[in-house]
Order: sequence, then C-alpha cells, then structure tokens
Amino acid sequence: MASTHRRNAVEFLGAKLLGGLRWAGGLSLLGRETLRWAGRGVVHRRARLRRGTLSAQMVRVGVRSLGVVFVVQSFIGAILALQMAAPLAQWGQESQIPRIVGAAGFRMLGPIITAVVLSGFAGASIAAELGTMVVAEEVEALEVMALNPVRFLVLPRVLATFIMMILLTVIADLILAFGGYAAAWAALGPDVYRGYWDRMRDQLAYMDFFTGLIQGGVFGLLIGLIACFEGLGVRGGAQGVGRATTLTVVYSIVAIGAAALVCTMIFYAFGL
Repeated sequence: MASTHRRNAVEFLGAKLLGGLRWAGGLSLLGRETLRWAGRGVVHRRARLRRGTLSAQMVRVGVRSLGVVFVVQSFIGAILALQMAAPLAQWGQESQIPRIVGAAGFRMLGPIITAVVLSGFAGASIAAELGTMVVAEEVEALEVMALNPVRFLVLPRVLATFIMMILLTVIADLILAFGGYAAAWAALGPDVYRGYWDRMRDQLAYMDFFTGLIQGGVFGLLIGLIACFEGLGVRGGAQGVGRATTLTVVYSIVAIGAAALVCTMIFYAFGL
C-alpha cells in the first residue's frame, strides 16, 4: 500500500513537471514566432504591422488601465511612506522617507505593481477575446484564408503590452512619488515633506529609472505572451474561456515575480 502511494505521488509530480515543461516550451515557441514576425515586419514592407491595429491595442491595454494604475500607485506611495514613518522615527530619521519611497518605487514597486494591475486588467481581456475567437472558429477562418494568427492576432497585442507597460511604468513612478508626498504632507509633518523632492532627487540615479523601465518591458512581454498563449489554447467552449482567463492572471503574476527576481539578481551582479 505504501509503495502504491509513493508511486502515485511520483506519477503525479512527474505529470505536473511534464505539463509545466510543455507549457513553457509552447510559450517559448510562441515567443519565437512572434519575434520572427516582428523581424519580418522590419525587413519586408508587406509584413509590417498596421499602425491602426497597434494603436487600437495600445489604447485598449494602456490608456484604459491608466485610471486603475493611478489609484493603486497613489495608495502604494502613501502606504509606503506611512509604514516607514514609525520605524524611522525611533532613530530620528523620518527625513529619509523620500529616499526610501524613491528608491523602492522607481526600482521595483512602480513596474511590478503596474504589471500586476495590467495582468488583471488587460491580460485577462486579451485571453478572453482570443479564446472567444477560438471557440467561434474565427482563428481557423484566418488560417483557411492563409492569414497567420501570430502575425494578425498575437504580434499587435504583445507589442502593445510591451510598449504601454514601459510608458505606464514612467507614469506609475511619478504617481507613487506624489502619493508618498501627499501622505507626508497630510500626516507626517513638515520635517518630512519639506525638501521631499530634493532628498528624493539626491537619492535617485538615472540607473534607478532605467532598471525600472527594463523590468517594465520584460513584464509587458510576459503578460502579452501568456495572455495570447492561453487564449489561443482554449478548449471546451465558454468554460474553457473562463479557465484561460483565470490562468492568464495566475501565470502572469507568477511570471512577474520570477522575472523580478531574475532581474534583481542580474542588476545586483553587475552593480546596477
């Protein structure tokens, strides 16, 4: 009996491992195909992506999520300032709050919180849209007309999430900084908010800003690819669409965390 349980556990873990490797391999192949079509669009004029298609996706992915990003990042900035006030007050270092808000926000919290918001706002929407197209056999219709789904469906959405994630990261950094300033002005007193921007500027370097943008671009690519991969892989009608939407958000958040760790390790190794 014990040996049977062990065998079942090994089979279960093996099946999960193979499933994870199969998923990662499929995502990698989709990324390679998307990169190939992006390269062909640069070289061959007929393969170029239409501006209207890309701009429509950028509006849908980025502009419409701007309000949510604004609210969430302003709260994060205020929370970070208020949470740091008590421990720093024990050492009489409340004036260092702007430096902490700037360093943490620009290097990590700005891009990573924005990516999580975007995965739920835009990633789920992309997966649901593509999944509905699969169920309605619209993707098969494209293939019948010799139109590549990666070129016409995946590429514009991945490019849109990549570009808008970078732009949203810039906006999120500023909003987070203003949220910290608002909390300092409203609750922490003049010792904190006077000279707030000067101390933040003294703390930050250009590389703090650029590392955040690099991470934002990586997160955007992951969100777009995962959403498209799950959407195009829908099976089982409306239930499959709902499952793909849920998995897109879950996998995107896990991928964002893993990518943030890898980026941090690389930046640390190179002293960035």
